[in-house]
Amino acid sequence: MARLELDGVPAARLAQRWGVPQCGVFQRLPSSLDAIHDLGAQGAPAGTVVLAEEQTAGRGRDGRTWHSGAGGVWLGMLFRPAQTDLSAFSLRAGLVVADVVDEQAGRTLARLKWPNDVVVGDRGRKLAGILCEGRWQGEALQWLALGIGVNVANPIPPALADRAATLTEFVPAVRRLDVLDGLVPALTRLAAHGLRLTDAECAAFAERDWLRGRQLRTPLFGRAAGVRADGALLVDTGVATAGVREGHVELA
Repeated sequence: MARLELDGVPAARLAQRWGVPQCGVFQRLPSSLDAIHDLGAQGAPAGTVVLAEEQTAGRGRDGRTWHSGAGGVWLGMLFRPAQTDLSAFSLRAGLVVADVVDEQAGRTLARLKWPNDVVVGDRGRKLAGILCEGRWQGEALQWLALGIGVNVANPIPPALADRAATLTEFVPAVRRLDVLDGLVPALTRLAAHGLRLTDAECAAFAERDWLRGRQLRTPLFGRAAGVRADGALLVDTGVATAGVREGHVELA
């Protein structure tokens, strides 16, 4: 693991601070998520954390890549869950991120956009994104890589200013370490949860559901009607309410 620091705290001390087995802080990586996959293949323990100051090829859904500039939280984390149905995992991670954002803001700020975005405001400007990827051997899940990117104090390109936001817009003095101190310990507990969202989690998601009531073009044409306990997006097509477990969202 690289022996660097984050906000003045050495990586080895970060691992102790957060109660994780190891934490690597890297100046530059193509993707913290890919680094977690590499460590998973090498037998790294569950709870291993990777942080990048900068990502040159950060990854999202549908194979999209981008540059992640210095000042944000670019986090990868390794899980080795016993269950193999992971449909609700990214929604749980989104709830954790949203709670941490609100804690830093001192008010309700974050909303959730199925399947993997944390957004702010009526326009749904993206504050954070979440991506979960499993690696399998036959039907056996070997590990799960969780990637989370949070715009904290990183520069937003002018072309994206109407679609993305940083936490410092709302909490000027916030540090990445403040975000991570809330985020990492809470994330370590995700693998202990069941396959389905609890009633309390469904209610918490509903309170933050940015899509609900909006007209969609994809993944189905209809009106967003919340999420199901298995993590599926519910869409009212006018004929029936259907559940969608994969895909991306476009508003009509």
